[in-house]
Formats: sequence, C-alpha cells, structure tokens
Amino acid sequence: MYKTRILPVPDPDSLGRYRSPTSTSPTASPLDHWDAAESAPGLDALVTAADHIRNTDVPVGFPTETVYGLGADATRSGAVRGIFSVKGRPSDNPLIVHVCDLDMLREVCNTKLPDIYRPLVDKFWPGPLTILLPVPANAKYTLAPEVTAGLSTFGARLPASPLTRTLIRLADAPLAGPSANASTRPSPTTAQHVVDDLNGRIEVVLDGGACGVGVESTVVDGLCDPPVILRPGGISLADLRSVPGWERVERAYHDVAHGGNAQKDDMTQKAEDALKPRAPGMKYKHYSPKARVVLYEGGKTPVLSREALLKDVEGAGQQASVVGVVRTSTWPALASSKAKAAAAVSNGSTKNGDGVVYHLETYSLPSGPKVLELDLGRDLPSIAHGLFSSLRDLDAQGAEVILIEGIDDGGDDMASAVMNRLRKAASEVR
Repeated sequence: MYKTRILPVPDPDSLGRYRSPTSTSPTASPLDHWDAAESAPGLDALVTAADHIRNTDVPVGFPTETVYGLGADATRSGAVRGIFSVKGRPSDNPLIVHVCDLDMLREVCNTKLPDIYRPLVDKFWPGPLTILLPVPANAKYTLAPEVTAGLSTFGARLPASPLTRTLIRLADAPLAGPSANASTRPSPTTAQHVVDDLNGRIEVVLDGGACGVGVESTVVDGLCDPPVILRPGGISLADLRSVPGWERVERAYHDVAHGGNAQKDDMTQKAEDALKPRAPGMKYKHYSPKARVVLYEGGKTPVLSREALLKDVEGAGQQASVVGVVRTSTWPALASSKAKAAAAVSNGSTKNGDGVVYHLETYSLPSGPKVLELDLGRDLPSIAHGLFSSLRDLDAQGAEVILIEGIDDGGDDMASAVMNRLRKAASEVR
C-alpha cells in the first residue's frame, strides 16, 4: 500500500519544445526531436515521476490530451507487469506505446516509418491517433513482450500534451500507457479520478488539469489493405479518409449496435473470446461505472416522450433508490414536467469539476426514487468531454441505475467514439 501523491504541474506548455530541423532531407520533420526545458514551473514534479519510471516497477499517473494514462517503461517486463497488476487488466489486452518524438519512434521500430503512415503522421501528430506497427527485432528500445500481448504488432502514439512528451524525454524510455483507471471503470479525465480508482496502488499522479478531448485515441491499422480503424476516438473516419492513401479506410471494431458486448449470443461470445484483441478496448466490457447502465440507442424515431421517459425512470426506481438520468440531445427535461412538479425537490446546479461543465438537477419522484438528472449539452465536444466524468459523478452520488441517452453515430465524427464507449459500459441497450 502506497501513499498516493498528486503533484501539480501548473504550466504544461512551458515544459519543452521541438528542436528545429537541421537536415534538408525530405524525410526531416519538425517532430524529429523533443527537448525538455531546463527549468519551468512544475518541472520538478516531472523529474520525480521520471525517476519512479526509471527505477521502480510502480507506474505513474499522467495526463494526456485524451484521458489520464498509467505510465511505465515499455522496455522493462517488471514495470509493464506493474501496469496490469495495478489496473487488474487482462494480460491479453495490448498496451499503447507513447513516444516523445519521431527519433524515439525510429529507435523503437528499428526502421523507417511505413509509407502508408507518413501523410497521417504529418496531419494528425502530435495528437489522439495510434498507429499499428510491426514489432521489430534488435531495436535500441526493445519492447517488453507484455506490451504486445504476444501479437506481431504494437500501437504507437505521439501525444499532443507537452507534459507527456517531457515526461517521456526525462524517463529516456517509451511509455506503455493505458488509461489510469481500474479495469472496466470509466476512463479518468482528471487527476482526482485517478486517485479515486488507484489510491494506495501507485505513488505519483501528475496533475495537468482536465483532459481536453475526453475519449481515447483513434487506433488504426495501415498494414492491411484496405486500412482499418480498430478503435474509434479523437480522429474521425471522415478526417482519416481525407488523407492520401486512407480514402478506403473501414471500421473494424464491433460494439452493441453490431452484435457487441451487451447483446452477444453464446456462439458470438465464444468466438470473440478465442481471438486476441489487436488494440485496447476491442474485447472486454469497459468504461463502466458501479451503477447499472441502461443505454438508449441514439438516432431512433419517434423521440422518447417525457411521459415514456418518466415511466422508465419510475420503473428503474422499483429496484433502485437513486436513479441517474443523462440527457444528450432529444430527451425532454424531466425536472420541469407537470407530472412531478409538486413533489419534486429540485436544486438545479451547474457542475464545474476541473473544467468539466454540465447541468445537474436533483429531486424526488412521488413514487419514491431520488433522481439525479444530468444534461451534457447538445454539442458533440461537450458530450465527449463530460462523458466519463458524469458517469463517475453519478456513481459518487449513489446512483444505482443510470439511464443514458445515446447519440446518432451514423455520421463520420466523434459520435462513433462516444457510442462505442457507451455500448461497452452498458448492461442493457434499448
């Protein structure tokens, strides 16, 4: 049991910079080499965390632009096993490798970047995109076998966060870095979320504020034809198809809408269990709060009426004393309905949790259950940004059942990532 410390990093943008290219080679890139700052506010916290990464097998919590990660030296088996132990993560679930620059990536790959990825890297790195690469032999940085879970490929990412890149540079090693939550729990988007899940299991969490994206990186495989998306995330299908060589990219992930976690028959489950996931988030139930989650698929007509939603809330209240309701796009506000206005004790409030903002109403229905009604807003970035935080907040306030309104993911945007996470969190889909 450790004493978990949160170490603030007040100005992440001052922690380092990319060195200007000195070569005139056509392969030279402004992302070739990242230099850590010699002095900056919060740099001592990163030095402490990097020392833990180099000299212990206990991972550290760190922020990225997507979610908080749990980082360990990707070249040391003991350190990587520490990640699986701390999270309670299945050993056949591969880990993403984070690098600080293209020079480090070349030293991990022991070869040049495959041509298919060059235009993708030029457009989206640093950022929320993970690419699959062949596991090399005789590289300067030899990945621990636990990172790849026995696969012939590994996922690599160059994060947009200067804090993350400087931590990697100071540790002088690529970081294996899954989300810094207990396995199956919602991903953490603040330092406090990390502590809520892993207090006593790790020693250090770097606090760089709330994550800006709110869902994990998009994972793509360009080593097959056509290239495929293995996990939806911060880069959309439409964005990928705008890049030369990626016009035919297809989805290769499955969730509830396509026979995924919550609605599999036994044959499908057995078949999937026999396959190793090629990327994180492809196989196991994930992103789940303690409460039972009932997801209503988005984009359905007719729109659920106030009376129908109220009936479902009351039905959930027969088995639960506290019911959470998460609205995103079309659901009416129950707190203002005449059906319960006289009996409701409502205290509307705006939740500001480390940069995550949404509206919350708390009231009691005549039939008995306490209701926590939460509105994530109508625009997609707000929904993605607040998704994991809202599930954690409803858990913390005692919700036993959460009814959540899905969104239409028929378009080519982050909606696919949001619904993928919700389907994996859900116990029931309607």
